[in-house]
Amino acid sequence: MKKTSPEHASIEGFGVQDNCLQVGGMSLIRLVERVGSTPFYAYDRQRITERIALLRRHLPEGILLHYAMKANPMPAVVQHLASIVDGIDVASAGEMKVALDTMLAPDKISFAGPGKRSSELRRAVAAGVTINVESEQELRVIVELGECLGITPSVAIRVNPDFELKSSGMKMGGGAKPFGIDVERVPNLLRLLVSLKLNFVGLHIFSGSQNLNSAAIQEAQLKSLQLGIRLTEHMPTPMRLLNIGGGFGVPYFPGEERLDLAVIGENMQSMIQAFRKQLPETLVAIELGRYMVAEAGIYVCHILERKESRGKIFLITDGGMHHHLAASGNLGQVIRKNFPVIIGNRVQDTEKEMASIVGPLCTPLDLLAEEMILPKAVVGDLVVVLQSGAYGLSVSPTAFLNHPLPEEVLV
Repeated sequence: MKKTSPEHASIEGFGVQDNCLQVGGMSLIRLVERVGSTPFYAYDRQRITERIALLRRHLPEGILLHYAMKANPMPAVVQHLASIVDGIDVASAGEMKVALDTMLAPDKISFAGPGKRSSELRRAVAAGVTINVESEQELRVIVELGECLGITPSVAIRVNPDFELKSSGMKMGGGAKPFGIDVERVPNLLRLLVSLKLNFVGLHIFSGSQNLNSAAIQEAQLKSLQLGIRLTEHMPTPMRLLNIGGGFGVPYFPGEERLDLAVIGENMQSMIQAFRKQLPETLVAIELGRYMVAEAGIYVCHILERKESRGKIFLITDGGMHHHLAASGNLGQVIRKNFPVIIGNRVQDTEKEMASIVGPLCTPLDLLAEEMILPKAVVGDLVVVLQSGAYGLSVSPTAFLNHPLPEEVLV
């Protein structure tokens, strides 16, 4: 029996009309005219809204949704999300500026990340955002800045837990990590807060990201809630907020399946009920980035040339690795796998071929799709990389070979 190759998860949400992908209520061909040129990123406003509604529908009532801006810091995307989430987490002063420009109050914004410079912390204290403290040294600087400015800083302690998110694509906690304060050192730090002029908000526990294993996520959530309860006995004032991170993944590669959000939500109902019996006044937040925006975004480029080399087809485009490092396979992949890619103006064509899609850079790393079965394409056709709403342009080497930057649009 012939073994079948794994396929990408079904792509939901984008319509197809007259063989052409529909984005934001318009055809891709029309969207290209609206933007004016390729390459570009497009983010579908309605799909983002629907993803937040899906989370609200499945997660327990009262759970706060925080957006991790590092996933996609485009100001228009952040502005839209600010109107439908409960908070924003930033990881730099630049991101903090974007968040402060939204409708959210400063106390709904948290600032995480190691190595915050004194100038960044000064701005955060002045703005009134909650600073997720990553070290004892950082705490001392925050206290000094508060005294200097005559402002009481708002802080939460970022905890490096004694567990990790199993099956996680990126582990952010457990073991030796540059993120947060090791849990065994947190009790002494919490007791120290009594003598410091600080507004203590709560804890931030983030164990990992990009996880498609529902059971692993449930286990990490339970351990995070239990850890939060355990640390309350050392706190100077009641904990107002416990941010348990997120870790919800999206399917990028063949054979991956969508996360079962319904199962996670059902399991979380009982966990939250037990938590609220012990800490009824403490709010719980889930912090998500990729899960909110990844599937709402696409990267679009034109085919400039169709080239055959020793029996293999190469579709050379005006976009590539310099704009979309993740799709090229050079953002943490050990073995390169293809993102879901389509020919956007020939979505339903039945004539297929195996082709590789490459960019204009003079490097063999500039590869958007490798030997992928696609509708037969010609010069002028539109290549679309799906699942491109998170960790796309902002993590890519845009200065390499000095090509123009792509546009970004919210539609």
